[in-house]
Amino acid sequence: MAVLSDRRRMLSPVDVDSHPNPMADSVPNNRRRVAGENGHHFRPARQSSFRRDIGHVAAETYLITRLAITLLKYLGIGYRWMRQLLALGCYAMLLMPGFLQVAYCYYFSSKVKRSIVYGDQPRNRLDLYLPADISEPKPVLIFVTGGAWIIGYKAWGSLLGLQLAERGIIVACIDYRNFPQGTISDMVNDTSQGISFVINNIANYGGDPNRIYLMGQSAGAHISSCTLLDQATKEAGKEDSVSWSISQIKAYFGLSGGYNLLNLVDHFHNRGLYRSIFLSIMEGEQSLKKFSPAIKIQDPCLKDIIPLLPPVFLFHGTADYSIPSVASEQFADALKKAGARAELILYEGKTHTDLFLQDPLRGGKDDLFDYVVSTLHSNDIDALAKDATAPPRRRFVPEILLKLAGKISPF
Repeated sequence: MAVLSDRRRMLSPVDVDSHPNPMADSVPNNRRRVAGENGHHFRPARQSSFRRDIGHVAAETYLITRLAITLLKYLGIGYRWMRQLLALGCYAMLLMPGFLQVAYCYYFSSKVKRSIVYGDQPRNRLDLYLPADISEPKPVLIFVTGGAWIIGYKAWGSLLGLQLAERGIIVACIDYRNFPQGTISDMVNDTSQGISFVINNIANYGGDPNRIYLMGQSAGAHISSCTLLDQATKEAGKEDSVSWSISQIKAYFGLSGGYNLLNLVDHFHNRGLYRSIFLSIMEGEQSLKKFSPAIKIQDPCLKDIIPLLPPVFLFHGTADYSIPSVASEQFADALKKAGARAELILYEGKTHTDLFLQDPLRGGKDDLFDYVVSTLHSNDIDALAKDATAPPRRRFVPEILLKLAGKISPF
């Protein structure tokens, strides 16, 4: 761990456009007030806004490049990873028509508030995706992205955020420190702080503090489920340091997550996330049980936290080779045996990326998307009526490219 500490000190924080007051962007008629010799006058803000957007694109491109280089540095360049990297490049090129459209909306839409600061640590940023109409308080989904605990990044949730915003749902995508900038405890702490920020501030952006939901995908599902159990444990122990209440989370959605690390160490090792790296991320072999929600929930000493947990919905594809669907099956069983409310939904033949990328890029009807939307709108008759008549989601990528991408996907 001494080596890990040295690596942490060598990594400097990446500063991006923090938007400390994102609502300041909403100046009527896109004009800013400035003082002049003859009093106050207005001037167009288009040029400064464009420069800021371009600067943000450059900063985030730099960050993504650093994440990729860091991943390669820790995984090494062997035959297996050269093959995987080539497959990833082809996969990304096939889906590039969709990625470019989503990236344009992410960087230039006035309804996307990027890099809002929620804490004082590096990467303590979140993105907000706002519906066109926020005249009435909207339900809120807090989303924690995946990325193998090494390349997680808030912009990975942009497609989900944009599509849910079209249905009148506010989405907050939380960024967090990745390894080696942080280990699992740091990731959980960052996520908890991000959730706290959203709960305590979302009303300022048109969100309903009484309708907040939490969702994690892949490694983000693991991190967010650890955060839930950690928060429940704090509340059951009557700790004074609690800055948000688990009762404020109406439901939890886990998408393609891994919840028992003891069962996944060898699986990840065989797929290239080597044991030594994974154990460093998880703070040593002795911590694997501590950060395994499927194991932790079975501890009799934690029976008092069960009533505090929100309903848990787990989604997984049966053809997922990155994290096998049995991971969600075992977690659902453990939750039910402990007395928690849990539901497991398996999607036959779906891979690790089908549910999160290919299907949303395909557009049209999507059972998982519809399930999440109907849950968030479950107590809103008007919203449910609008959902019933909403136009199908538009297609971003031709079907032939999606099928080819699925065949060569390294995930």
